[in-house]
Amino acid sequence: MPSMLVIATTAVPDHLRGALSRWTSEVVPGIFVGSVSARVRDHLWQAVTETVGNGAAVLVHPAPTEQGYAIHTAGTRRRVPEDFDGLTLIRMTAMTPVKDEQSPS
Repeated sequence: MPSMLVIATTAVPDHLRGALSRWTSEVVPGIFVGSVSARVRDHLWQAVTETVGNGAAVLVHPAPTEQGYAIHTAGTRRRVPEDFDGLTLIRMTAMTPVKDEQSPS
């Protein structure tokens, strides 16, 4: 039975966006929405995790949890989902400091 999914991407290769758009609609740049079976969803997510490169992606889909959905991430993100007694909460990681590059004198 198909169910709705949302995949949000940031800085992923164009060919991955093309692959996702075969099964979903890109409603705004980098946000894909669709209604697919669990099998197709799992295959799409596997493709995302294998080709995300230096980018990042988040998958949200219905699941039999207290909240009614599950969150999966791939790539490097500041927001990290963590299970807390059966609830998925979002933990913010520290920002990496930007090195101050000075020009040689």
